[in-house]
Amino acid sequence: MAHVPLTDTAHIPVLSFAEALERHGEGIPYDRSRWLYVPDFYSEYRYILGTRGKRPLIAVGINPSTAAPDDLDNTLKSVERIALANGYDSFLMFNVYAQRATDPDAMEREFNPVLHRENMKAFSYLLDLAGERPDVWAAWGTIILKRPWLADCVRDMAKIGAERGVRWFTCGARSKKGGHPHHPLYLRKDAPLDPFDADAYLKTL
Repeated sequence: MAHVPLTDTAHIPVLSFAEALERHGEGIPYDRSRWLYVPDFYSEYRYILGTRGKRPLIAVGINPSTAAPDDLDNTLKSVERIALANGYDSFLMFNVYAQRATDPDAMEREFNPVLHRENMKAFSYLLDLAGERPDVWAAWGTIILKRPWLADCVRDMAKIGAERGVRWFTCGARSKKGGHPHHPLYLRKDAPLDPFDADAYLKTL
């Protein structure tokens, strides 16, 4: 089932990341010892979806779709396979922007600073979970070009990551034009991760 946003996120109540995390356990039934899902009920936005482990790979897409615990879409199935094939015991899916939209063209045109601020708090939380040297897989593809403000969202992520010693990776061939990271779909299940110079890339955006 596709998700088409009902309205811009500025027109709906948006839980802060802390509030969404505090209410964890109030939503749909699933194994909370295995999954991390914030908020843990279906809504117009999603901060985090992934599995719990001691050595997670944080994957970063552009925006979430309809996936939920035990109901992964093809993108997240690929993310999980590649994380496990590269020696990680879990994956954590994060997105540059937290608004759900199966078709990225349906993302809101106007940037919501409140949603972005809380999304960056979610990113910091994931880095805490990942330990001293978090590994982050840039996996947003050319969809980064869908909205002019998405690049600035990534720049904010990179600043947070630099403070935490993040190691950036890509997987698969980068685009010939712009060198954008490959999207997780259509990658071999054992595709290796490659080091990624996020700072150099951001200078080209």
